[in-house]
Amino acid sequence: MSDRSDRPSAPVAKKRPVVTALHGAQRIDEYAWLQDKTDPAVIAHLDAENEYTAATAQRLQPLRDLLFEEMRGRILETDLSVPTVKGPYAYFSRTEEGSQYAIHCRRPATTAYENDAPDEELLDENVLAGGAEFFALGTFEVSPDHRLLAYAIDTAGDEIYELRVRDLTTGQDLGDVIAETAAGVAWSADASTLIYTVLDDAMRPWQLYRHSLGTDSVSDVLMLQEDDERFYVGVSVSTTDELIVVTIGSQVTTEVHVVRSDDPTGALRCVAARRQDIEYSVDHHRAVDGSERLFIITNDDALEFRLCIAPVASTSPADWAAAAPEWDPNRRVNSFSPRPKLDAIDVFRSHLVLYERADGLEHIRIIELADDGTLGQTRTLTHDDAVYSVWGIGNAEFNSPSLRFGYTSLTTPTTIYDEDLRSGRRTMRKRQPVLGSFDPADYVSSREWAVAPDGARIPISIVRHHDTPTDGTAPGLLYGYGSYEISIDPTFSSLRLSLLDRGMVFAIAHIRGGGEMGRQWYLDGKFLKKRNTFTDFIACAEHLIASSVVAPDRLVARGGSAGGLLMGAVTNLRPDLFAGVVAEVPFVDVVNTMLDETLPLTAIEWEEWGNPADPDYYAYMQSYAPYENVTSAAYPPMLVTAGLNDPRVSYWEPAKWVQRLRANTTSRNDVLLKTEMGAGHGGPSGRYDAWRDEAFVQAFLLDSSGCTNDSRDKRPAPNV
Repeated sequence: MSDRSDRPSAPVAKKRPVVTALHGAQRIDEYAWLQDKTDPAVIAHLDAENEYTAATAQRLQPLRDLLFEEMRGRILETDLSVPTVKGPYAYFSRTEEGSQYAIHCRRPATTAYENDAPDEELLDENVLAGGAEFFALGTFEVSPDHRLLAYAIDTAGDEIYELRVRDLTTGQDLGDVIAETAAGVAWSADASTLIYTVLDDAMRPWQLYRHSLGTDSVSDVLMLQEDDERFYVGVSVSTTDELIVVTIGSQVTTEVHVVRSDDPTGALRCVAARRQDIEYSVDHHRAVDGSERLFIITNDDALEFRLCIAPVASTSPADWAAAAPEWDPNRRVNSFSPRPKLDAIDVFRSHLVLYERADGLEHIRIIELADDGTLGQTRTLTHDDAVYSVWGIGNAEFNSPSLRFGYTSLTTPTTIYDEDLRSGRRTMRKRQPVLGSFDPADYVSSREWAVAPDGARIPISIVRHHDTPTDGTAPGLLYGYGSYEISIDPTFSSLRLSLLDRGMVFAIAHIRGGGEMGRQWYLDGKFLKKRNTFTDFIACAEHLIASSVVAPDRLVARGGSAGGLLMGAVTNLRPDLFAGVVAEVPFVDVVNTMLDETLPLTAIEWEEWGNPADPDYYAYMQSYAPYENVTSAAYPPMLVTAGLNDPRVSYWEPAKWVQRLRANTTSRNDVLLKTEMGAGHGGPSGRYDAWRDEAFVQAFLLDSSGCTNDSRDKRPAPNV
C-alpha cells in the first residue's frame, strides 16, 4: 500500500529488551516479551495490530469484495471429487454451496462414476466443525472390512488431533476416543486394532501405540518410542494392505520397521538400521505367482536415489539389489539436469510406477512386472504443455488395472486421468470446472532461465494474459519458497485469474533449496549455502525486469513459512527491488528459534538449517536471518500474516519482525500484521474464509503494484 498521510497510528510494542550472550557476542531482543501469549498485553497488542490492519486496508474494501465475488463466481460450489475405488466401494467427497467444508461419502464400486447413483454419507465435516473458528480433518482411514472409519480432528489449528472411530453401519461413533494424537493411523487386517502415534512436548510424533477397539486408551500398548529428538515417527499401510509400515525419519535419515497387518501384536522388524544421511522408503509387492518382495527407494550410493528390490525379511542394505542397470536414475538425461531424481513409486500387482524429476519437470514412468515380479518393459507418459505438474493420486487399489494421475499447468485446470497400465488408453475422469468466461487460450505460459551470481541457471515458470504487454510496463508477482527440498511446481489456480485478468504477470522462481532440479539443487540451498536461495530469487526478479516481462517499479513478491523467510531475506538485501511484499506465517526469527529446543520442531530443523550452538552455523545464520538483519532502509509496503496457534512458525516471529521493520524503515510505506487468533499455520480453514483471505492478499498486491484500476474484464473497476 502506498505512502499516505491519513493512516491511523501503528501499534508500538514497548517493554524492557532481553539481553543475552552467545559465542562472545551480545544479543539484544527488544521485542522478546511478545513471545508470551499468556500475557494479556500480548493478546491486546495482536488485537491492536489486527485493528490497525483493518483500518489501514479499509480503503481497499470495495476491491476485496469484488475479488471475492470473482473468485467465488468461478468455482462450482456444489461439486463432487472423483471417486476412488477400494474393494467393494468407491469413496469420494462432495461440497455444497454455502458450506465451508467437505462431506465424505461412498457408493458401490459398480456405480463409481454414475453421479445420480445413491450415496452413503460417512462424515460431514461441517457438522463436526460446529461453531469452531477452525477445523481440520487429519485422518480419514476406512477399515479393511469397510465397516469402520478412523478419523481425527483439530479444532484449534495447533495440529494436535483427537482420534475417533465411527461405525459406518450405524453412523454412530464408538466409545474409542484418543486425545492428543498426531495425524495418521493404520488398521490391522481384521479391523480389531488401530496403530497410531502421539506427540511429545515439542510437538514431535515420538511414540507408537496399539489400541484394541472397545478398550480404554490408558491400556494401549507402547510399540515403539523414539528418543532421538531429531526423529519423528509415522505409520501407514503398504499398498497390498499386508504390512504395517512404521517410518522413523529426520530431515536426512530414515529407518523403517514393519509388522504383518494380520499379526499386529507381533514384533516390529527393522528393514535396515539407520545410517546418518541415508534415506529410504519401503512398499510391499505380491506378484501374480504369489511371491513377495519389498520395493525400496534409497539414496544409498545414489545421490538422486535409486530403485532396489529386497526380500520381505530384509534386515540390512546387504539384502537390497539394484532393480536393473537400466532403471538406475544416475543415468544422464540432458545438459540441464544430468540425472533424474527418483521421488516416489506406486506399486500395482502387474506394474510399477516411478515418479521422477528432471530439468525442473515431473515425469511418470510405467514398468511392467512379470508374473514373478521381475521388471519388464517401460514407457514414459507424455504431456502437451511446456511447463506442467503431474502426480499420482488415489491409487489405493493394489489390483487396479489403471493408474490414476493428476495433471495441471499454469493454463490448464487440474485434470484427473485414468490410464490403462497395459494399453496406455487414457480416460479423463474430471477437469476442474471454471465457471464464467474462462478460456485457456486467453493465457500464455512459458519457462525462462535466470542466471545466479555463481552462474547457476534458475528456472522460472511464467503465465500471463495474452493481452498483457511484454514491453516492460506490466505489473508482476514473483512467488518463491526454496527449502526442505519442496518443489513449487507450476499449477493452475482459478483464484489467480483475478490477477492475470488485470494484467499482472505471475511467475514462480524455482530456486535452490527446493527440489525442482533434484537432490543436489536442494543441497546447494541449505546449511552454509542457504544464501543461494535468496540470491537466486533476486536473480529471477532481475531477469524478469531485464527481459521486459515486468516493469521495474511494479514487481511484487510473495512467500509463506520458509518462503516467508525468503521474503524477509531478499527484502533486507534489496528493499528497492519490490513494490510490495507479502510474507505469510514467515519463519523470520531463525536464530532465536533454532536456539530454543523447547519449541516445536526445533531439534528436527537443525538438519535443515544447522544448529546455532555451533559458532560457524551461528555466524552464517546471523548473516541472513531476517529479524537479525533489519536495517535502516526504505522498505516497501509489506503485509505479514501469523497464526496464534501455529506450531510450525510461532506467531511471535512475524509479530516481532513487524515491530523491528517499523522501527527501522526510512519510508512511510505500510507494514501490516494480520494474525488469525483462532487458527494455525494454514490460516483460515473454511473455504469461504480462505477465499476472503486470498482476496485480502490480492487486493494488497494489486494496490502495491499500481493496478487496482487495470481490470481486463467487462465489469467496472472499483472506485478506490
